[in-house]
Order: sequence, then structure tokens, then C-alpha cells
Amino acid sequence: MTSDKEHRYEVTVAWTGNRGSGTSSYDAYGRDYEVRGDGKPTIAGSAELAFRGDQTRWCPEELLVAALSACHHLWYLHLCAVAGVVVADYVDRAEGVMIVDPHGNGHFTSVVLKPEVTVSAESDRAKAVALHDQAHKKCFVANSVNFPVAHQATVRSEAA
Repeated sequence: MTSDKEHRYEVTVAWTGNRGSGTSSYDAYGRDYEVRGDGKPTIAGSAELAFRGDQTRWCPEELLVAALSACHHLWYLHLCAVAGVVVADYVDRAEGVMIVDPHGNGHFTSVVLKPEVTVSAESDRAKAVALHDQAHKKCFVANSVNFPVAHQATVRSEAA
């Protein structure tokens, strides 16, 4: 009998937007924050521009879409390596859709991953396409969200 393996993840999110008077008013504070982890580069974050954030920083919604994309990507590469499919290039231009109701409550309605993959000329292109379905089923992050995550993959073969 197998047992579940528990993994823990610790990050620090530190607000860096205090402009001197804290949250004394809606306009008084910045939405900036930093995501920190031991031995890792800091991620500069903020709210989305529409919510008074800094568009030069990553917003939580973008980070969620990135996490879904990265998880699928990593599972896909693993499955390809095991199946003998040689991936030469992989780029995903993922898109997420979030709606905000009149009360200010928001939620994602969907994310679509759009990986563009190039495999070696010797690799089985049909197998490379099919492995996206398996990667989707394996993705820990996609398995943890309550909205649909789809993938529309394009797989090309390198010229022989």
C-alpha cells in the first residue's frame, strides 16, 4: 500500500507599499509587495493596474496563470523525456480570465495554456501532442483550482 507524500512550501510575502501613513486612506498606500524565499530571487509584486497597482510588477493573478503554465510545462517535459520525445523548444503564451462582480468579488473563470513546442525530427509528433493530455492530468496546480484549465498545444517537428 502506498502513502501520500506531503510537501510543504514556505514563502514570505512582505508589503513594501507603506508611503509613510500606512493605510490611513485608500489612496495613501501602495499595493507593492515582495515574494521572498530562502536562496531565491525576490519577486516584485503589486496589484493589477486596475486596482491601483504598479504594472511593472507581477500581480497575483498573473502569478497564478504562470504557476499553471509552469506546472504543465514541467510535467510535459518529464513525460516527453520518459517517452523518448526530444523537446527542443517550448514557449507558452497562457491566458487567464477573471471576472469581478458588482460587489468587488472576483474569481477566475478559465485559463487556457497555449504551448508551442518544437520536437526533434526523429521524435513521434503524434505522441508529443498526446502527452499534453497526460501533463494536464498530472499538473498539481491545475488539480487544485476550481475553474477549467485547458490547453491548446501546437507541436512542430524540427527540419530533418
